[in-house]
Amino acid sequence: MLNIDTLRQVPIFAKLPEPRLQWLLEQGQEVWLQPGEIHRHQGDRADHVFVLLEGQVRITKKVGNEEILLATYEPKTLYGELPVLMGQEFFWASGSAVTRCQIFELPNQVFWEMLSSCTCVMTAILRTMAERLQEVQTISQHRERMVALGTLAAGLAHELNNPASASRRAVGQLRQTVQVLQPLTIKLNQQEMTCAQKAFLAELLEDAIARAKTAVQLDPLTQSDREDEVTQWLEIHNIANAWKLSPTFVSAGIDTQWLENIKQNIGGLLLSNVLTWIEVTLQEIGLLEEIDHCTARISTLVEAVKDYSYMDRAPLQEIDLHDGIESTLTILSHKLKQGVVVTREYDCELPRINVYGRDLNQVWTNLIDNAIDAINGQGQIWIRTSCESDFLLVEIADNGSGIPLEILPHIFEPFFTTKGVGKGTGLGLHIAYRIVVAQHHGDIRVFSQPGDTRFQVRLPISL
Repeated sequence: MLNIDTLRQVPIFAKLPEPRLQWLLEQGQEVWLQPGEIHRHQGDRADHVFVLLEGQVRITKKVGNEEILLATYEPKTLYGELPVLMGQEFFWASGSAVTRCQIFELPNQVFWEMLSSCTCVMTAILRTMAERLQEVQTISQHRERMVALGTLAAGLAHELNNPASASRRAVGQLRQTVQVLQPLTIKLNQQEMTCAQKAFLAELLEDAIARAKTAVQLDPLTQSDREDEVTQWLEIHNIANAWKLSPTFVSAGIDTQWLENIKQNIGGLLLSNVLTWIEVTLQEIGLLEEIDHCTARISTLVEAVKDYSYMDRAPLQEIDLHDGIESTLTILSHKLKQGVVVTREYDCELPRINVYGRDLNQVWTNLIDNAIDAINGQGQIWIRTSCESDFLLVEIADNGSGIPLEILPHIFEPFFTTKGVGKGTGLGLHIAYRIVVAQHHGDIRVFSQPGDTRFQVRLPISL
C-alpha cells in the first residue's frame, strides 16, 4: 500500500513536509505494470508526470522502422517531465516496463503546483531536467548524424554507380573494339599501297580524330537525316554494315563529301576496309573519352566528400564558405537532378573565416535538404552570400509552399518536425541552431510566406 514513507524515499520528495506528501498521495494515483507492458506510447497526450517507485522502465523513441533506446530508469526516479516542462502536448517517446513496476502518476496541474510551492523540488527537478535534456540531445545528435550520413552515403552510392557502370560498360565495348581493330590494322598493312596512299591514310585518321573532337552535337532530327545520307552513300558503294558505320561518322562530323575524297585517293578495292578501320578507331577514341569523363566524375565526387568532411584537417580551420556550400551541393546532386534549379548569388569578396568546417557543412546539408523537400523536388532554390558588418550572411531560400505561421516559433525546437511519420527526427534544424549559435556564436533565423521561405545564417568573421 502506497504511503507517505514510500514517497519520502524518493530523493526529490525527501525534504517535503508531511502535509505536502499527504496532499500528493491524495492527488496522484498508483499504477502497477507487468514486464513488457507499455506505460505510455509515443504520441500519447503528455498529461501526467511519473515517479517510478519499484522496477525498471525503458524509454524508447521510434524513428521510421527503428526504435532508439534513450534511457532506462531505476527506482525512486521522476520521469516524463521533459515534455511537460517544454510545453509539448504529446510524449515524443514511449515508456515500457522492463520488470514489474510500481508507478505513481501525478496530473500536470499537480506537478506545476508542487513546483511553484516547493523550492527544493523545483531545484532538484530542473537540475535533473538539464542533465536529461543534455543526454537526450547527445544521443539524438548522434542519431541525426548517422541518419544524415546514411542519406548522404545512399546518394553518393547512387552518384558513383552511374559513372562506375558507364566506365565498366565502356571498358567492355573497348575490349571488343580492340579485338576488331588490331587484325584490321594488320590486314591494311598487308595491302599493296603506294607511299602516297599510306601518307594519305595517316593524315586522314588525324583529320577524322580532330573532327570528332570538335564536332557539334546535332539535334535528333538533323542527326537522323544526315545518317540517312551517309548510309545511302555507303550502300551505293557496296560498304557492308552501312547502317552501323553511319552514326559514328555523322557524330564525328564526317559527311559524304569527306567520304568521296577517300574513294578518290584510295580507290574502290580498299574503301571498305579503310572506312571500317576509321569507324572502329573513332569508336575506340570515343570510348576512351567516355571512360575519362566517368573517372573524372568519380574523382570530383571523392574530392567533394573530402572537402565536405574536411578530412585530414584540424576541426577549426580557415575556409571559404563557398567551398563548403559547393561540396554540399555536389553531395546532394542526386536530389537536385529531378527538376530543382539552384541559383547562386555569391559575394566573391567574402573574407575567409575560422570555423568548424565539418559541423558547418552539416548546417548547409540540413537547410538545402529541407529546401529540396519543401519544393518536392520541383522548383527553385537560391543561395546568397554577403557581408554584414562583422558577420557573413548565408541565405538559403526556396519557392515552396512555406511554413505555417503558427509553427514558425517552434521550428528550431528539438524533436519538432513538420515531416510525415518516419521522414524526419525533428533534430536537423535544432542541430543546425546549436552549431550556428552555440558553437560559432552566430545567429540563424527563418522568414516564410507562400512562395518565399528564407533561412538566414550569420557567422562572425572573427570567431
